[in-house]
Amino acid sequence: QVELVEFGGGVVQPGDSLRLSCTLSGIMWDIHYMAWFRRAPGQERVIVAGISRDGFSTYYSDSVKGRFTVSRDNARNTIDLQMNNLGPGDTAVYYCAARRSTILATAENEYHFWGQGTLVTVSS
Repeated sequence: QVELVEFGGGVVQPGDSLRLSCTLSGIMWDIHYMAWFRRAPGQERVIVAGISRDGFSTYYSDSVKGRFTVSRDNARNTIDLQMNNLGPGDTAVYYCAARRSTILATAENEYHFWGQGTLVTVSS
């Protein structure tokens, strides 16, 4: 089994920054593409960022492009999400996810391994 655990969420003011991290454990030889999703209150869970196994290819949704940066460290089995200039629209539970493919997917049903989520609240 593959287990993912996120941490780093909290309560911040508009314009602040946060860095989220996700650690992986278990049998991970067939895990390649990873992503960050979020679910805002009353909304569906949607992708915000993705990264290939070698870290050379990244994806960002339009709502976070230019503000968020995704990275990974395969030696430490971690992926991070640096979030800058946060606004109220970024309030959500953030999840890391993984799938057995080298190719980007944007739909949550393409990912079969999920963390428990970490809450980010942006309020003034």
